[in-house]
Amino acid sequence: MSEWRPGPAWLFCPASRPDRYRKALSLADVVILDLEDAVAPEDKAAARIQVQLLADAGALAVDRTVLRLNAAGTADHAADVKLAAAAGVRVVMLAKTEKPEDILALDHDVIALAETPRGVESVASLAAPDNVVAVMWGADDLVAGLGGVSSRHPDGTYRDTANYARQRVLITAKAHGRLALDGVHMDISDLDGLAAECEDAVAVGFDASVAIHPSQVDVIRASYAPSADALAWAQRLLAHVGGSRGVATFEGRMVDGPIFKQAERVLRRAALAGQAEDDHE
Repeated sequence: MSEWRPGPAWLFCPASRPDRYRKALSLADVVILDLEDAVAPEDKAAARIQVQLLADAGALAVDRTVLRLNAAGTADHAADVKLAAAAGVRVVMLAKTEKPEDILALDHDVIALAETPRGVESVASLAAPDNVVAVMWGADDLVAGLGGVSSRHPDGTYRDTANYARQRVLITAKAHGRLALDGVHMDISDLDGLAAECEDAVAVGFDASVAIHPSQVDVIRASYAPSADALAWAQRLLAHVGGSRGVATFEGRMVDGPIFKQAERVLRRAALAGQAEDDHE
């Protein structure tokens, strides 16, 4: 299992816009340079050149940058893979991942992106290869592939089909010891809806949420950072039980193994938030 544990606020950046990359890197814990949906077909070759120029200039932060490749079998996939190797990229995201053999063919750590009906249906096999470090899901490509027209209700909440994919990807990622990345919130102006989604993501165990606009990054980071009350509770609980992790009573509540794990998770989130804050000062 990979030891890579970046912070929770990730941001997509078009690979065709290197001028946006430095700003994205200053804001986010991880930047996903996107060669797929964010780049028009006629601009993909030029986008690859821009990424290589960043690498040649020593401006590509490979420890905090993921390169999203076009899907296996597409006209641009082979050139994307060649670029990833030449640029020294460590982690790639495979768009529309559907087959484990496509992951195993990559000489990189891989984020499997389950965003098609076949990808969601076979996500257990996608999370299994040793070079997979994370699994992400996507609602809109999934619904389009199903023949639908909307992944969300009019109030902005996910429809049941999207929620099914989200839950399946989360559980499968964690069953295989991978990072679980929540999907994007496409309504850029709806920061309250984004915050609610992130708070739910934290509650159920996602490790990160991915932004599509810089204005979303701070909302994500704030949502993943534990509140002062939650942090103080976790510190008090773990200090109270010490090395003994049997059933106990703490502040009027029965606590046991799962509760101790939740407290430890709060401390890890706090450590990541502190590290992220130091990184971006």
